[in-house]
Amino acid sequence: MRNPFRRKSASVSEQPSGVVRVDARTKKLTKRLQPGEIAIIDHTDIDRVAAEALVECGPSAVLNASPSISGRYPNLGPGILLDAGIPLVDDLGPDVMRLHDGQRIAVEDGAVRIEGKDQVIAEGSVQTKQTVADAMEAAQKGLSVQLEAFAANTMEYMRGEWDLLLNGVGMPTLSTQMSGKHVLVVVRGYSYKEDLQALKPYIREYKPVIIGVDGGADAVLEAGFKPTMIVGDMDSVSDKALTCGAEIVVHAYRDGRAPGLAHVEELGVDHHVFAATGTSEDIAMLMADEAGAEIIVALGTHATLLEFLDKGRAGMSSTFLTRLKVGGRLIDAKGVSQLYRTRISGWWLLLLALSGTFALAIALMATPGGQTFLGLSGAVWDDIVNFFRSLVGLAPNTPTV
Repeated sequence: MRNPFRRKSASVSEQPSGVVRVDARTKKLTKRLQPGEIAIIDHTDIDRVAAEALVECGPSAVLNASPSISGRYPNLGPGILLDAGIPLVDDLGPDVMRLHDGQRIAVEDGAVRIEGKDQVIAEGSVQTKQTVADAMEAAQKGLSVQLEAFAANTMEYMRGEWDLLLNGVGMPTLSTQMSGKHVLVVVRGYSYKEDLQALKPYIREYKPVIIGVDGGADAVLEAGFKPTMIVGDMDSVSDKALTCGAEIVVHAYRDGRAPGLAHVEELGVDHHVFAATGTSEDIAMLMADEAGAEIIVALGTHATLLEFLDKGRAGMSSTFLTRLKVGGRLIDAKGVSQLYRTRISGWWLLLLALSGTFALAIALMATPGGQTFLGLSGAVWDDIVNFFRSLVGLAPNTPTV
């Protein structure tokens, strides 16, 4: 399958130079990163979602203070960057994070210098497709260790959150009615744009309750729809989404801390605070399940073990248990788009055309002008038939008009 993020590497310099944008959090950096700039991040095990977001920004290079592939598991991000033709310099160390937005640098053979100066600020390894392939092969061997850690984290989460999982204890009282309805949970994750585009006919017909998880709310708006509810820590939701009229649920830590709460309060929008461990997509599904949703369609969420690991945090164990809890109500968006494709057979199209022709003939017969038109059409038809009969030596038919 063709990589939709692939682009010609010939257009990218092997020794990039230019303006830098610096942020330890890749998600925040991509909000202000412009095409042709150099992205500087501190991201161990670059995951697929982060890499795709970087590719969409079109940087001339990505410099990572941390190892892009630590060897814990075969993460997908570095390969996506290289397939898109974006140079990746790896494991530069903390010194590279001291650069400031707007500074101009030059990168040569993994060495980073401020443009016009000889001093090397940081030095790392230039990743190639071969080095990434070798690192991925080595990481595959360490996957069993991650499986054990994942299982342990899952058990720990279950012990701490069993009351929430089984009885819904601690959930806020919502005004959004979901009982007996379809609920679409949108996360800005894997292939979310393509899946959202494919689900447009489903959304228009079934009009599901749409829950945008953090940046997923903006994805819903970009697709031309409006989220019914927004759930998350609100660190990547635009003010436009927060003030669109959706019900707001701020996801807080178990100790009550909610980093995005202050901004929501500044905007003056009504909101609930839901303190729970795990991910925001998990609590969105749990609330929909507790509210009696008939079907929960998950878009952009994590569905496989490698996707859980690719997210890079122990909290993904909660997603595994949440999916077990929600059970048969949960459907992946890709499955819905496959099942919902409208199929019209050729026979139905032919029947529709014949029905339309018959209806038109009846309408014409009911008017004087239509009767004249039909009479002329009949005469032309008789002439055509008689012409072909004469070719084979048959006598002409009696005119129909």
